[in-house]
Amino acid sequence: MFKIQTLNNISLAGLNRLPRESYEVASEMAHPDAILVRSAKMHDMDIPASVKAIGRAGAGVNNIPLAAMTERGIAVFNAPGANANAVKELVIAGMLLAARNLGQGWAYACALEGDDDSIHKAVEAGKKQFVGFELPGRTLGVIGLGAIGVLVANAARALGMKVIGYDPSITVRSAWKLESNVEAALSIDDLVSRSDFITFHVPLTEQTRHMIDAERIETMKDGAVLLNFSRDGIIDDAAAVAALDAGKLYAYVCDFPSNLLKGHPRVVALPHLGASTREAEENCAMMVADELRAYLEDGNVSNSVNFPDIHLPRNGGYRMAVVNSNVPNMVGQISTDLAEDGLNILDMLNRSRGPLAVTLIDIDRPCPEETGRRIAAIDGVLSVRCLGGTPAD
Repeated sequence: MFKIQTLNNISLAGLNRLPRESYEVASEMAHPDAILVRSAKMHDMDIPASVKAIGRAGAGVNNIPLAAMTERGIAVFNAPGANANAVKELVIAGMLLAARNLGQGWAYACALEGDDDSIHKAVEAGKKQFVGFELPGRTLGVIGLGAIGVLVANAARALGMKVIGYDPSITVRSAWKLESNVEAALSIDDLVSRSDFITFHVPLTEQTRHMIDAERIETMKDGAVLLNFSRDGIIDDAAAVAALDAGKLYAYVCDFPSNLLKGHPRVVALPHLGASTREAEENCAMMVADELRAYLEDGNVSNSVNFPDIHLPRNGGYRMAVVNSNVPNMVGQISTDLAEDGLNILDMLNRSRGPLAVTLIDIDRPCPEETGRRIAAIDGVLSVRCLGGTPAD
């Protein structure tokens, strides 16, 4: 029986992917095998030694102490792309909010007083101050062409916009999905200097923090619009507000309100709605539940932010999953210990990523406890799991 602790309300669609006959799921439990989390902050949490994996029902993992988990050999999974459509729709909505001055117009209409005839007259007299512009022919710059960025770029093309994209580490899979007429920018500076709208779909790192600052804003087109539905901190908010006040920027639409931003007449600050749809929550929960199940039951890894992708089909035998430091001769030492106990290797796969490696081994009979303890004692081995047998098809 695997024990899964939930730190937030996780969609039932995801929890239902964990069979009740082999999984116990609760918000409070001792010695969990894995943790499912959405937004709960885990940096100050005492994570039990029994934890083998953490599943984040979303894309970002800033709320998880990733470096510490990597040192302990704990796999951290996320759900990239599961909320991509939800964020894409909000970016398109953000462009329309900015271009048509919808937030300001709504606030104006809500503040109207008097009888209906007076309101109608006020509407006709006041609507001129909310004249906007249309999207076709405008240029959207997309920084980050992962699952979300590709959807945003393609949707903007469908609306008749020109699109410039920048992502030096774009994957082949993303490139195949991108509309062929999306232009590749030479650099971030090249992109921002040619775009009417700029949207960001990158994680917050030391390299991306304040990617847009006062210096870069000066290189933008007059009247450009910034959209940030990625991570707070990518844009220097103080610099953006100063540019709005000076008339350099036309609008700033983001998902991260603050005292500086809320109430500013040229800012639309939404309450972190990027992935806040029922569909996105279900998709994220289902994806990460499947990832945890594959790892706990078979040792297979997909969509981990700190472990290598690895998939060894079950073709019979008894499986061992070993997590170890990525150093020479680890596989040799493990194989030697198995051979000394007369255990024959039927199949084996080793993959590495950064400081870690994962080795999946199918052997001809159950691994004795003493063999497992001896392998676990090898310098550099972080965890050893014996996952039982599965007959060949």
